Amino acid sequence: MIETLAAPYYLNPHQAQCDFPDASLALNDPDGLLAIGGNLSAATLLNAYRQGIFPWYSDGQPILWWSPNPRAVLYPERLLLSRSLKKRLRQGRFEVTLDHSFAEVIHACAAPRNDGLGTWITAEMQAAYRQMHQLGHAHSVEAWHEGVLVGGLYGIAIGQVFFGESMFSRESDASKVAFAHLIQQLKKWQFSLIDCQIGSNHLTQLGAEAIERTAFIDHIKLACAVTSLAPPQWKCSLSLLDSD
Repeated sequence: MIETLAAPYYLNPHQAQCDFPDASLALNDPDGLLAIGGNLSAATLLNAYRQGIFPWYSDGQPILWWSPNPRAVLYPERLLLSRSLKKRLRQGRFEVTLDHSFAEVIHACAAPRNDGLGTWITAEMQAAYRQMHQLGHAHSVEAWHEGVLVGGLYGIAIGQVFFGESMFSRESDASKVAFAHLIQQLKKWQFSLIDCQIGSNHLTQLGAEAIERTAFIDHIKLACAVTSLAPPQWKCSLSLLDSD
């Protein structure tokens, strides 16, 4: 049950599936804050993503739910490969896999970084997304060099939408190579949108763009209800992209 007193809204943590207010009610300052509390059950998370809402909070805070406006997205057919990234892809330095090491990827994404990103992936969040992975909703992409994990990302797949969560890189371009391979595979599986949540220079270089929240939500309401061509099990190796 939602206490509809004033935004942000407060969610009952004891519900198996928390119900969310309409994303249009999110605050402008801080941008996108919609609700507080609730839980990270699989049912709650799936309900949130289908409405364009995601959790983002730090240790010591209650669970905070967000739906920023505008929304950073990437259409698979608009992926941008810079000259240097095409060269990196041709080199074949990294082996790229899907769902080979989800726990290791999310743990690496949670490590503190110089840019301040990543530390919001709390132990509670990691446990919740590991469960989502076990249920087949969350997926990881790994970039390996000589058998060592050097980059990757993870996110949630619903219908024809991939909701990206976080990425990490221990070698130059490792996460970009992983991301580029993922987009190529999602195109083959007829995914129509990748949610990047909040824009960054890194994502813009790869083709991400900002769209209005209303347009984003209209898109995912339809696309999340359409079955993609993705198999039930994603675990596989990805071949080198045609970077010409």
